[in-house]
Amino acid sequence: MAFKFENLKVWQKSLDLTEQIDLLTKTFPSNEKYVLVDQIRRAGDSISLNIAEGSTNQSNAEFKRFLTYSIRSNIEVVGCLHLGKRRKIITISDFDKIYNECEQIHAMLIALKNSIQ
Repeated sequence: MAFKFENLKVWQKSLDLTEQIDLLTKTFPSNEKYVLVDQIRRAGDSISLNIAEGSTNQSNAEFKRFLTYSIRSNIEVVGCLHLGKRRKIITISDFDKIYNECEQIHAMLIALKNSIQ
């Protein structure tokens, strides 16, 4: 692979998360299209995009800053999951599955950030 972020497991896992979010939001009612659907998709995409952007030809401090953005976007996905569950448009099963993925990504992002000097 040509870019170093492509080898990061957390980046690969964040791509998997965006696929899960995309599939999930296709089941949302149309009145959520420009509200929760857009918000959770943008937040999910932002995780991988910030990893990619921060890793390329940047200082370690810059990479850590972009990883922080990824962490915040991951937390935003979790917030959207809670809203969807409260609005009864996300099942407990779907909530748990994606929430667990977010927990794993969170731990991986924190570990990566902490490993950078």
